This record gives sequence, structure tokens and C-alpha cells, in this order.
Amino acid sequence: MTLSANDQMQSADEYRRLIIAYQNGAPVRLGDVATVEQGAENSWLGAWANQAPAIVMNVQRQPGANIIATADSIRQMLPQLTESLPKSVKVTVLSDRTTNIRASVRDTQFELMLAIALVVMIIYLFLRNIPATIIPGVAVPLSLIGTFAVMVFLDFSINNLTLMALTIATGFVVDDAIVVIENISRYIEKGEKPLAAALKGAGEIGFTIISLTFSLIAVLIPLLFMGDIVGRLFREFAVTLAVAILISAVVSLTLTPMMCARMLSQQSLRKQNRFSRACERMFDRVIASYGRGLAKVLNHPWLTLSVAFATLLLSVMLWIVIPKGFFPVQDNGIIQGTLQAPQSSSYASMAQRQRQVAERILQDPAVQSLTTFVGVDGANPTLNSARLQINLKPLDARDDRVQQVISRLQTAVATIPGVALYLQPTQDLTIDTQVSRTQYQFTLQATTLDALSHWVPKLQNALQSLPQLSEVSSDWQDRGLAAWVNVDRDSASRLGISMADVDNALYNAFGQRLISTIYTQANQYRVVLEHNTASTPGLAALETIRLTSRDGGTVPLSAIARIEQRFAPLSINHLDQFPVTTFSFNVPEGYSLGDAVQVILDTEKTLALPADITTQFQGSTLAFQAALGSTVWLIVAAVVAMYIVLGVLYESFIHPITILSTLPTAGVGALLALIIAGSELDIIAIIGIILLIGIVKKNAIMMIDFALAAEREQGMSPRDAIFQACLLRFRPILMTTLAALLGALPLMLSTGVGAELRRPLGIAMVGGLLVSQVLTLFTTPVIYLLFDRLSLYVKSRFPHHKEEA
Repeated sequence: MTLSANDQMQSADEYRRLIIAYQNGAPVRLGDVATVEQGAENSWLGAWANQAPAIVMNVQRQPGANIIATADSIRQMLPQLTESLPKSVKVTVLSDRTTNIRASVRDTQFELMLAIALVVMIIYLFLRNIPATIIPGVAVPLSLIGTFAVMVFLDFSINNLTLMALTIATGFVVDDAIVVIENISRYIEKGEKPLAAALKGAGEIGFTIISLTFSLIAVLIPLLFMGDIVGRLFREFAVTLAVAILISAVVSLTLTPMMCARMLSQQSLRKQNRFSRACERMFDRVIASYGRGLAKVLNHPWLTLSVAFATLLLSVMLWIVIPKGFFPVQDNGIIQGTLQAPQSSSYASMAQRQRQVAERILQDPAVQSLTTFVGVDGANPTLNSARLQINLKPLDARDDRVQQVISRLQTAVATIPGVALYLQPTQDLTIDTQVSRTQYQFTLQATTLDALSHWVPKLQNALQSLPQLSEVSSDWQDRGLAAWVNVDRDSASRLGISMADVDNALYNAFGQRLISTIYTQANQYRVVLEHNTASTPGLAALETIRLTSRDGGTVPLSAIARIEQRFAPLSINHLDQFPVTTFSFNVPEGYSLGDAVQVILDTEKTLALPADITTQFQGSTLAFQAALGSTVWLIVAAVVAMYIVLGVLYESFIHPITILSTLPTAGVGALLALIIAGSELDIIAIIGIILLIGIVKKNAIMMIDFALAAEREQGMSPRDAIFQACLLRFRPILMTTLAALLGALPLMLSTGVGAELRRPLGIAMVGGLLVSQVLTLFTTPVIYLLFDRLSLYVKSRFPHHKEEA
């Protein structure tokens, strides 16, 4: 036999019938003196999906989990999960970031295929032969397939950064094959048999291929050792690109000569149609014009050197004046916002304002759905603020980009009295660790609250007047309403009321005290006690609080206490145990993050902040400062790494300098292209410039290798050797440059989802390749001869000195 008793109440109705006292012999039930109802556990928290009350659930993947697979699994589970819910409950997916991720990956894949098609097209344009086009074309899929295998082994994922690396690699991986096949084709056209030509041509060009490959990989080494979050983001990019380049070199030195020996012949190379003959005549005229121009340049070396030196100065000047940023602002279709109201706002008034704002936002044609949240939690520190997430329609289903939508929404909400709306687009690449009203933040810290309250308004007013900043605000709120209960301890003591009694009475009324829990088979329901403030709002509610005296009677709180209304901080934040406030700001159009950081630092100096006041940038702004400080050293490290590799390969101190002299031209081209395109010098563009350091030196390597071979094997003078090398290597130089340029062109012209992240890389590379291609064809021979004369001069002055070249 099982014994049980009805010792638990299971519903609000049972609590309502609960007898709590007897009056004149009649029972007094809880429902007679209180309102007992089923409701929300916390009545000061609320969420809305569009304009309907909702429970909003955010699902985040575990670190290392694949976000696409996770989202697909959740969608497959939803029908099963919703079967057990009541019919009145509707489960809707409001936001799915994988939609934009899939679209971005699709766009990048398209750009990758377009880059492959453009590269193959340029190969055919120069070689004008189907077998000769197929041979270097094979290097692209083989290199990419091999790279995918290494990515799987290293547990890399297919994402925007790795796909960008593969797209850029498309122009790189054919370079080695182009150089090899062009040299082999030249010997076959001279009458040698294909096998002998393949062995001779590959052997002659092998050292050049090794120099090109390892010097380019050397440029990527500093990226692997970048610190902080930026380094971790681009480590996969650098490794993916390096692996693709290394595999392409192996393919070019093994498979390419074999295919040339089997697929090329004098007949196939000499067989030409009308288009081929026209292209051949055009190339011959271009080479002849280049030869005449090069002869004139070699006759006026100091003028050419002046141009090279001016290029160096111009690159430094452009580096100083170009606007600098961190990451490009992306349009991934999600806007996060903060709604700010007066500090005295209640939950009810915030909920009302939220409904007004939601109505305006949902009227915008670009908005697909809206989620809002009102109440205090870990991400929302005060009751007078609300959070919003606006989900936009797909990019191809709306006319405006995210920044135009934000401007339109802020204009629509500006007419609602008593609210300020802060909006910012969410970013795929972000390092911010806290929810903020705007994209950028910095903190002001003091030793005391008085010092903080004194300097926050001064600094905020000064920053709000600067045109380089917009939407400047701070989380310092010291005008919140507070009720001060000043208890007369003597009067309370005479009545037998202790301070603990006062605290308990106030907590019972306003603290949402948990007094019991209802247990059911499936759930637990907390029973919460609170004061009904609907009939007596404001401070009058305190006057109705009754306290039990020593003799068992009740006295009002006002009998022993004086109630005052004061101003008090809504919240006090601390950093390292000291009070701190966070300033938030955006950067308006026409200015860069670098401009904003500089004017903030200048303003601090102008205000002459005391020693006990410290400021520090946070989040993206702090990372930007660190990245800006290390960028120059990163580029220097790339140059030094390449110099060391080239020095080891050439066993010379001078020839690497000649090769590296091509770098300023790439810098000028990249920076000019960014300025013309209206782009900032951000992290993505800097990666492009670092890649350019490895690309543009290949022109000099091919020239110098052939010039040194002509001097050593044919006894030619340095001038004749470099002149002949420039003419012989003109076609492969032009082919490899155009291949790299066309590999980056789809990135520069991209307009799809995530294009903002890819475009600066393409702009920097295309601009740098165009300018460097034109200038280095003339400056490199002159600098080569200059260092040759310098070497002879040193040997004449120091007979025992031996320059190993």
C-alpha cells in the first residue's frame, strides 16, 4: 500500500482558495486579499517577433562545428520538436545566417570558376595552340585538388578566406607552368625534338621556378606569425595559398615537361590560322616597340633611376595620406540595433516605445522580419534600453545596400519622441566581445565616480562636435530615478520594528520573492510574491507598505520613514575594479577609422585629462590600433624574408636588391587603385599588398636569371645580356602578369554577398600589377646595370673582395 497526501498545490486556483486567516469566524482566503494568476515568471522581460509576443531562442554552434551542417540538422529536427507543442504555438525561423554564408560561398565559387576561365583564355591568346593551352591549364585543377586534400588533412573549412586564397591562387599556379612551356616551346620552334626540348627547357628554367616559388612563399611566412585575432583569421588564408603555390611548382617541374614532350611538336606549334597570325604580328610589334623603348631607357639610366626613386617617395606619401580602416563593412543582411529612452523609463513605457519603433521598421520594403527585446539581462544592462535584430530580405530581392537601409530606418524612427535608435550591420569578421550601440568603442576609466561624472560629459560634448565621428554616445547614465527610504531608527525601535523587518517588507513587495514551487511531471512553476503597483503607482506604492509592530498591529512605512526621490546611476560598470564608462561611435561617410582614432587622441590632449583618468580603445578599434602599428613591420618582415631566400638562392647580396627594387612600383599601383576606387587601406588590402611583394619580383627574377646565364655561358656583356633577357622573357612576363591580374579581377569586380570583404584584395592586386608591369620592364634592367657597375667599382677598389653572383 502506498501512502500519499495532497501536500502540494498544483494550480493558481488552489492558491486562490487557500485560507490564510479567519475574520469573525469566516475564512479569509488568499484570493480575497490578493490577485492570484498564472503569468510570466519575470514580468520585466519581454521579447517580440515582428509585433507578436514571443520566446526568442538563439542557437550557436560549438567551436569547430560546421555551421552549415549544424543549421541543416536543426531544420531537420524542427518538425519533430514542434509536434509536441500546442497548436497555438508557432515555431518560426526568424534569422538564419547560413543563408548569407551559402550565398557568399556560391558567389566566391563563381568568381573562382571565372578566374580559371579568364586565365585559360589568356594562355590560349598567347600560345594560340590547343595542346599548349591544355598543358598549363591542367596545373590549375591539379593544384586546387591537391590543396583541397591538404585542407582536409589540416581540418580547414571552405569559407570566404580560403576561397579567396584559391581564387588568387588560380592566377599564381599557372605562372610556373607558363614559364616552363614557353621556354620549351621556344626550343621546339628552333627545330629541336620535343623530348630534348623538354629536358633542356625545363632544366634551364628550373632554378627560376624554384626562385619564383620559394620567394613567393617567403612573403606569406609573416602572415603565419601575425598575432591576435587577425593572425588567427588569416592563417588559413596564408597556408592555403602557400600549399597551392608549392603544388603548382611540383606540377610545373614534373608533369608539365612530360606533357610538353608528348603533346607538342613543330607542326602543332607552327600550325596557325588567321587569328593566330594576327596575334603573332601584334606581339612582334609590341616586342619590337618594347626593344626600342628599352634601348632608349638604357641610354638614359639616371633619368630612369630618378623615376624609380620618385616611385619610392610617392609610395611613402600615398601610404601616409590614404585613409586607413580595419575590416570592410559587410552587407550580410542583418542589422543589430539599440533603442535608447530617457533614464526614468519604465518597462511598460519601453514596451510601448518598442511597439511604435517596430511598426515603423516593418513598413520598410527591405525588412523581412524583426526581433526586439526589452528588459534587463546580461546583454541589456538597463531598463531604458531595448535590443533589436532586423533581418533584411536577400540582397537580390532588395534595391538598397545595408547602409542605405540603416539611414532610411533612422530617418523613419527619428520622429518618435523620446527614443534614440542606434543601428549597425552585423559582420562575419568581428572581434568585439560586448554588445554595443555602434561599431567602435573606447573606454574612460577613473579612480572615483565623481571624477568619472565630471569628465564624461566634457569628453562626450567635445567628441559630438567632431565631423569625423557620428552617433557618439556613452553608457554613463546618472539621472535614473531612485527612491530613498530614510528610516527613523528611534521611532522604529519604539514600535519594535527592526531594519531587517523593513528590508523584508520591501523585498516582499518589490523583489519578486520566490515563496514556493509547483512541480508537475513535465515542468516546474515558481510561485512569486509581489506588490500590486497598478492601483498606487510611483512613490505612493511605498506608503501603502504595512509593517507589523511589537503589539501585533500594523503601521504604514511612512510612519517610521521619510521617502525621497533622488537621481542615481542606472548602472556602474567596472574594469579592473575601477569605474569605467564606454563611449560608442561610428565613422561617417567620407572619413576612415584612422581619422576617427586620431581626432579622439587629439581631443584627449586638448582637454588635458588628469593622470587619474585613463582611456583605451576597445574591440575592433583596439585591434585596428595594434594592426596599424604592426603593418609596417609585417611588410618589412615579408621583404626581409624574401631577401634572405633570394640571397641563399643566388648566393649574392646584390642581385636580391635588384629584384626587390620592383616593390615600390607595386605599392604605388595598389595605393592609387584603392584611392581611385574610394576604398580604405584595411587589413584585406594590406594582405593584397603583401601578396604583390611576392608577385611583382618575378619579372626581375626571369630577367636576371637569363642575363646571368648569358653572361656566364655566352660571354655577353652585362648590357647585351640584360637587353636580350628582357626581349626573350617579355612574352612569359606578360603572360604571367596577366594571369595573376585576371585571377584577381573577379574579386575586384565582385558585387554579390560578401563582396565587400573580397573587393579590396582584388583592387590592390590589379592596381599593383598594372603599374608594376609597365615600370619594372624598364627600371629593372637599369638597376641591374647600376649594381653591376657598382660591383666592378668595389672589386677595383678592394681587389680581395669577391662578389659572389
